[in-house]
Amino acid sequence: MTFAGTHTALVTPFRDGAFDAQSFCSLIESQIRGGVEGIVPVGTTGESPTLSHEEHSVVIQTAITAAAGRCLVIAGTGSNATSEAIDLTRDAERLGADAALLVAPYYNKPSPEGLYRHFRAIAESVKIPIILYSIPGRCGIEISVETVVRLAADCPNIRAIKEAGGSVERVSQLRQALPATFEILSGDDSLTLPFLSVGAVGVISVASNLIPAEVARMVNLWRSGDTTAAAELHARLYPLFKDLFIEPNPVPVKFALSRAGSMLPDVRLPLCEMTEASMSRLLKTLTACGL
Repeated sequence: MTFAGTHTALVTPFRDGAFDAQSFCSLIESQIRGGVEGIVPVGTTGESPTLSHEEHSVVIQTAITAAAGRCLVIAGTGSNATSEAIDLTRDAERLGADAALLVAPYYNKPSPEGLYRHFRAIAESVKIPIILYSIPGRCGIEISVETVVRLAADCPNIRAIKEAGGSVERVSQLRQALPATFEILSGDDSLTLPFLSVGAVGVISVASNLIPAEVARMVNLWRSGDTTAAAELHARLYPLFKDLFIEPNPVPVKFALSRAGSMLPDVRLPLCEMTEASMSRLLKTLTACGL
């Protein structure tokens, strides 16, 4: 199994406060039509911290059923409690997920040794492939290059990392230190092309909720060697990549999807709707990008 290509960090649609399975399945169909290689339910973009354990399982099962083997399903199963992350990852494996995405523990800020033991314990509890997820802006810590190297050497099913630290240099460091078989994925739409240029193989994308075909095309153009066309597409989409984060994710992308008629813009507290100024700015960007 390879994680090269485009994988969409799916939003979780809500209606009247509950999971909107119909809109979710329609979203997945649009992703498959757009040519993505995978979908990622219940990650950060899926508002996983606000879902109950039961809802977490229901969303993953719905994604697996809707995808029906037509793309990878990579379940978000991270937690800042190792025991909970093990339970969530085992449940995802039981449901039939192809892989799991494990964010670094947040708030409790473990040491590098604690991080290593955390991920090793999860990896040893399941057989499915695991993608590490380093996003220091949300977690307060990054998964160090040295820790990733240790985990790649000691845990055969830890196969990739989603890198969302905003540093091209760190991607270069990871690529130099890790085996060629260990894959690096961009965790920032605006940095996907720079990351690809130094050794990443794809992206776990927020923007592809809205424009799956365009993001997949950009990645595929680069990987096929047409770097000029990929760069031109990146330049056209860059304002959208940035403005989908003018307020906390996934508030802007849900607003954009609602304007496209795909779902309601509803998010769960402590997230809330965008300001009028942000709405106006994002609408201008959507129009300028032909959306």
